[in-house]
Amino acid sequence: MQLSLALASLAAIVSRLPQVSAHGGVLSYKLGSATYQGFVPYNTPVGQSSIQREWDTYNPITDPTDPSLSCNINGATLAEQLSATVAAGTQVTAYWNAWPHTIGPVMVYMAACPSGCTNADTSTLEFFKIDQAGLISGDLVTGLWGMGELVQNNNSWTSTIPASLAPGEYMIRHELLAIHTTDQPQFYPECAQLILTGSGTSTPSSSYLVTFPGAYSASDPGVTIDIYSNENETNYTIPAPAVWSA
Repeated sequence: MQLSLALASLAAIVSRLPQVSAHGGVLSYKLGSATYQGFVPYNTPVGQSSIQREWDTYNPITDPTDPSLSCNINGATLAEQLSATVAAGTQVTAYWNAWPHTIGPVMVYMAACPSGCTNADTSTLEFFKIDQAGLISGDLVTGLWGMGELVQNNNSWTSTIPASLAPGEYMIRHELLAIHTTDQPQFYPECAQLILTGSGTSTPSSSYLVTFPGAYSASDPGVTIDIYSNENETNYTIPAPAVWSA
């Protein structure tokens, strides 16, 4: 009995420690019936061709004001950068590596690129949210989170591009926010370039638009949080703006 209690206590302590093993990111995309390989981190960008912007590490960004928060480190345009042509209303699925975290929200954003996405500085783009999932059921510690659902869905997340969104060039930004470590958020953003087609005329108003960095603050209740001191809590506030549904 004492051994069982000791093991349970050790497990609780370990769960609160920062996880420094491999984390990861988006490895590929499916847009409608077309599949696109993502950038391969820890490899030279020379010769790589993808719709995804460069990202160089599996490690998280831990500062909500980090200049790389828009599209990860370093978020650069590839020499052989591609953009995927896709119709408004299409489903987009992002696929991660075997994701190790199950506590935290999933958020999906898009941003128009007025002068084209390939030449865009992503820190200046105005992003709007098209999908999100936070605490789906249960409490903060043992409940089902958006990130847990992603893991259940073969480490993937499917969103639908708003059907009425006006055509043009857009950046799509997938972000996981892991909050299993007390008062230490872990941001995992990834960006890919799209050329949107269709006859839509809708665009989000300024109240839905944010920049990265700038959208989040360390003081946001959904960013810096100790879930273990509020383990029976059943509400969680997803950071940044509401989802724009056109």
